Amino acid sequence: MVEIKFCGMTRAEDAREAARLGASYVGVIFAGGPRQLTVARAGQVFEGLPAGVRRVGVFASDHERVIADAAQRLGLHVVQLHGDHEAAAIERIRRRFAGEVWAVIRIANGELPPNSGELFEHADAVLLDAKVPGKLGGTGVTLPWKKLAAQLGAVRKGARARVVLAGGLRADNVSEAIRLLQPGIVDVSSGVETAPGIKDHAQMRAFRDAVHAST
Repeated sequence: MVEIKFCGMTRAEDAREAARLGASYVGVIFAGGPRQLTVARAGQVFEGLPAGVRRVGVFASDHERVIADAAQRLGLHVVQLHGDHEAAAIERIRRRFAGEVWAVIRIANGELPPNSGELFEHADAVLLDAKVPGKLGGTGVTLPWKKLAAQLGAVRKGARARVVLAGGLRADNVSEAIRLLQPGIVDVSSGVETAPGIKDHAQMRAFRDAVHAST
């Protein structure tokens, strides 16, 4: 079964709805953009989530000490390093954080970057997202799944990391994305929103149903 991550949460009621829908992961953003939260506000968003839902914090260029402190305060299960990090950054976080560390590959022109194989070897999961100038994520830009399929098969073979697929996923296209790239996790933010950070619960349910129907 492909797992679901609802990301870019800014309201506790949306996080609770994600849990009711059976999401495995709920994410909050510290990496800038219209969905960015403070640690205190993120704690309010996460409040009341059941133990089975894993909390994800999305970070950019913060020092590992800052990341580890936020992770401890919020009880994060996953630190997601959004940006263009190297494998060394993953290992620095591991020295301070006992949970999972996810790397992010931002893809331009349908090509995986040269360090993709290294990230797949060091991270617990690798998230694939579109590279849009001036933005780190949540853009709603869809990746060229067919073009990526062969490249992805080569770098993930024998690697420890799971594939997390993001980038413009919606209820009406997630089944095709799953068929072509076979991710372990699908990640949606803007594809279930009425405005940045404001989730539409009907769209969330439709996305969940589409994922379940495809697996």
